[in-house]
Amino acid sequence: MNIKEVLEKQISLSSLNKEEADILKKEAESFIRALKKKIKSEIFIGGSLAKGTIVRKQVQDVDIFIRFKSEDQSKKLGKLKIKGYIKKVVHGSRDYLQFEKSRDFSSHKNPRFLMFKKGKIVFEVVPVLKISSPGKAGNVTDLSYFHVNYIKKQIKKNKNLADEIKLGKAFCFANECYGAESFIKGFSGYGLELLISYYGSFKKWLEAMVKVNEKLVIDPKKHYKNKQEVLNELNESKLSSPIVFVDPTFKERNVLAALSKETFIEFQKQAKVFLNKPSLDFFKARDIDEKDFNLILNAKTNRQEGDIAGTKLLKFFNYLKREINEKFELKKSAFRYDNKKKGKYYFNIKEKESFIQGPPIKLKIAVANFKKEHKKTFVKKGKVCAKLGKIKIKDFLKKLDKKIMKEMGIVSLKVW
Repeated sequence: MNIKEVLEKQISLSSLNKEEADILKKEAESFIRALKKKIKSEIFIGGSLAKGTIVRKQVQDVDIFIRFKSEDQSKKLGKLKIKGYIKKVVHGSRDYLQFEKSRDFSSHKNPRFLMFKKGKIVFEVVPVLKISSPGKAGNVTDLSYFHVNYIKKQIKKNKNLADEIKLGKAFCFANECYGAESFIKGFSGYGLELLISYYGSFKKWLEAMVKVNEKLVIDPKKHYKNKQEVLNELNESKLSSPIVFVDPTFKERNVLAALSKETFIEFQKQAKVFLNKPSLDFFKARDIDEKDFNLILNAKTNRQEGDIAGTKLLKFFNYLKREINEKFELKKSAFRYDNKKKGKYYFNIKEKESFIQGPPIKLKIAVANFKKEHKKTFVKKGKVCAKLGKIKIKDFLKKLDKKIMKEMGIVSLKVW
């Protein structure tokens, strides 16, 4: 298939069919009715559902925002209960709630009915301040109302934009660069919507991204005179990303501040290959083939599930990878986070000879003493060294620094 055929096919795969859309709509309407009986403040649907950019997933999350007049009012949201839904409090700069309703769609005859195969729809109820302008925001979520309205206006101008955004989200999700969380450091949903809106289509966006080799600054609303003024005026902590996209609704914010250089480079590699040889495979999440690894570890953290837990698990994975790389030949590694408090570490390693470095060969007495202590010695870079044999992975794991594990919030590490 050529690229046009691939994208057309992927849009049909990513989009909800009528039956799926109707169920999601009815569930959202039912939940909001229940919510309005409990909350008198203004309620609005946000996220992908409101913008028409929602893509098929096994577990659908629907963002619902409640606009409170003050922070004190928003704090009362924690007491909210709705019959028939499982409630969970998610802590953050401002706590929000998740309400889950399980339904059994597993016997549904429609083979495309994948979205509800697990029967989960999660409503995320987020408190925001009812502000008249973005500059009065006390939290980034307070800007959501303005973000939704901005993207909806862009979609009205470009009738194909919603489908193009779906392509961008599916591509980034499959290539592990979707999400502004610290353990992903990728494109946020709103960031993707803005980028594809700016370039006009998914294909044009990819073509522009693969050409980026220095910091790219995009200011669609011309809040600043030029690129240099953007870099001078924005907070320095928000400028480390390879792309600076000035939020059209709030000039002081870089929408892509969370995007890391490493994530962007990996994204560019995949984008280049896709443009040269388009395939539906680039939109499919890649499962890890466990046969490719000879060491698989289950790790658990005691930190709050979500971004915090994922970040801690990733930090320890990187530490472990460095330690392994020093003592073994590390051929391949991978990390997966289950969005709760557990992660899985994958390593393909080969044991190698370890050695200890001794004194310079010119220090004859010291060398003689060293050789008395060690039987198998050799000279490397002007120093006498001794072979210690191969380190066993089980011994390596036993000797891991428990203090470091505790500092990183890791409470369990077991061979799978």
